[in-house]
Amino acid sequence: MKRLICIFFITTSFFIQSCAQKQNKKEVQSNNPLPVAFGDPYILKDDDGNYFMYGTGGGAENGYAAYSSSDLKTWNFEGQVYRNDTKNAWGIHSFWAPEVYKRNGKYYMFYSAQWKNNPTNELENFKIGVAVSDKPTGPFIDLYDRPIFDPGYPIIDANVWFEDGKTYLYYSRCCYKHPVKSKIADWAKEKGWYDEIEESWVYGVEMKSDFSGVIGEPVLLLRPPLEMDVHEWESRSVTAHEANRRWTEGSYLLKDKDTYYMMYSANNFDGQNYAVGYATSKSPLGPFTKAPENPILQKKGDVSGTGHNSMTFSPNGKDMLCVYHGRTEETGHERLVFIDKMEITKEGKLVVNGPTLK
Repeated sequence: MKRLICIFFITTSFFIQSCAQKQNKKEVQSNNPLPVAFGDPYILKDDDGNYFMYGTGGGAENGYAAYSSSDLKTWNFEGQVYRNDTKNAWGIHSFWAPEVYKRNGKYYMFYSAQWKNNPTNELENFKIGVAVSDKPTGPFIDLYDRPIFDPGYPIIDANVWFEDGKTYLYYSRCCYKHPVKSKIADWAKEKGWYDEIEESWVYGVEMKSDFSGVIGEPVLLLRPPLEMDVHEWESRSVTAHEANRRWTEGSYLLKDKDTYYMMYSANNFDGQNYAVGYATSKSPLGPFTKAPENPILQKKGDVSGTGHNSMTFSPNGKDMLCVYHGRTEETGHERLVFIDKMEITKEGKLVVNGPTLK
């Protein structure tokens, strides 16, 4: 039996890698999980109704790959659409979490990477930049030869919101060199597990219309709880003795009526407890209040590590869809893409109907 499982795992892994690495329009068709080895998946629905999916990994080397689809089921591999050896490139590795937005006929990719300008040799010198293309399939070329801005600490996971002539950038401050005092930190130290607990926090800031910089100072929007018995799901990486870090990352903003919903992920992206919650506000820069029913997407059955989501709409435009990565026992540790229905109830609650295997 173990031999059969091993053969299945090897065959599945080879299939996934083949779909991602061949530099041609390889067609793949599947329901959950898609045979697409992306972490942090993001889907752009273009004006003509076609979909373009971007993510971390997927066979891209120092950059990003993309897939296209007309129905969210059959996907064509478009190859690598961004590379770090092109004009103005400032990143050297750790290319994560791309998101692409169409503005005035052009396509803008916001992404995270390790900045080559690193005079103090920081292990995590991550920043956020923007690249532009005339097509959703690239090639994307950096708009500037530098990140959008440098807040003085490493940042990842860009998400962008456009409203009333203003542009807002959301990002996660990394845990790196960011120890925070809290009840969970005291608890972990008393157990002899960790001397300190580092945390990542989500910020928002207005961005210049040409994406050349920011306006004003970033505003802290979300952070892990200070108390042990409040939103305990956000501390499971610590309580499961996985890591001395608590993450708040992968933010994604959407709006319904007059309420802003910020979805976010917590816990170690590489662990089983990675999960999604949300918070609400009446302003794009908060204050945001976390939902008491969190998490709204977490491990279930054979699916674990569910997180870093985005959102799109079905081809008929009626259904909201949550796009995220996860893992299954059958496919192993590789992160794959899942798409499940989501909705906002009459009571204003955000619900994700997943994870599902179908």
